[in-house]
Amino acid sequence: MSYLARHVLRRPVSAGAPRASGARVDERIVLNLADFDGGAHVRAVVEDTSAQRVRRRRIPSPRLKLRITDCAGAIHLEFSVDSAAEREKPSAERLPGYGDSQLPLLKKQVLDVTPVYPALEQQTLEFWLSKAREYLTADDPDTKLLLGKDSPEALSKRLATSKLGDAAVRKALWDGGWAAVKASSDPMIQYAIRIDPEARRLLTLYNEKVSGPTTAASEALAKARFAAYGTSVYPDATFTLRLSYGQIAGWNEKGKEVPPFTYFGGLYERATGQDPFKLDPRWIAAKGKLNPGTVFDISTTNDIIGGNSGSQLINARGEVIGAIFDGNIHSIGGDYGYDPSNNRSVAVSTAAVSEALRKVYGAGNIADELARP
Repeated sequence: MSYLARHVLRRPVSAGAPRASGARVDERIVLNLADFDGGAHVRAVVEDTSAQRVRRRRIPSPRLKLRITDCAGAIHLEFSVDSAAEREKPSAERLPGYGDSQLPLLKKQVLDVTPVYPALEQQTLEFWLSKAREYLTADDPDTKLLLGKDSPEALSKRLATSKLGDAAVRKALWDGGWAAVKASSDPMIQYAIRIDPEARRLLTLYNEKVSGPTTAASEALAKARFAAYGTSVYPDATFTLRLSYGQIAGWNEKGKEVPPFTYFGGLYERATGQDPFKLDPRWIAAKGKLNPGTVFDISTTNDIIGGNSGSQLINARGEVIGAIFDGNIHSIGGDYGYDPSNNRSVAVSTAAVSEALRKVYGAGNIADELARP
């Protein structure tokens, strides 16, 4: 069995199960792959890791689209250009994300007023273009398509003059459709129109040869895991509401007990005036107003994963007592397994949020709003 197959399929039935038990479950999964449609396909995909790597190298990820950058102008660009082009087609023939049922949310995302900072836009675009050239190499056709005769510095500077940060400009483009987009002289729009055909070709190819088969294989593998494990393990996340049960608890770090609570007082005890323990001036000024005994952060045994940040921490009485924002170092492996002795989630307490809003940030109105039933 290949390296990928061994590590994908090696999932014990319960937390803390011995490796031998995990191996027996692996065999059950492999056997179950033949028990339903698609089983042979997923075995081929999981086993053929070298071919999969070669396939991924030969098919560039469709990252010619500026959607991979974090700059607001690029995000507005994608929505403005792609939505205009896709709305010209029947709903069933559009790219994923642009169907009739998805257009109302998409329109809201296009027209919502959001802050855009040209200097940050320029730096983000410059970084992306530089890394694209580094990854693809200077002589690659896609590099030449992205940059033309420009340097990343010059091109990003020109693109950052785009007016797409203005919601009124985006509304005019949305209302005017593809004709308005094609007629626009905005540098970001013109750039997108130039690279869009190749970006669409790569996106289609990637979906057909990489993401499509991988999704199908994942579905088959999930069926095999369910056939082997049943309801003894959590299902994959599906954007549905779910609860994770746990308790407030510390852990043992190299023989030292780590308590489950931190306090405002500890914040000032650790402050050195130098990074990473340099306090914001507002916290320094508010020291005398704050109760040093206020619980700041809480560690719990809840099994969390990336994406859970912001989830409410609720006590047995149904009261929100915190919000998850992190985990300890041992929780990093939580993508693959859970060790109840050391894996801990970390939440900021509602008491700390309320007191900071009132006494540090002068935002008592927000604290009042959060406290309403």
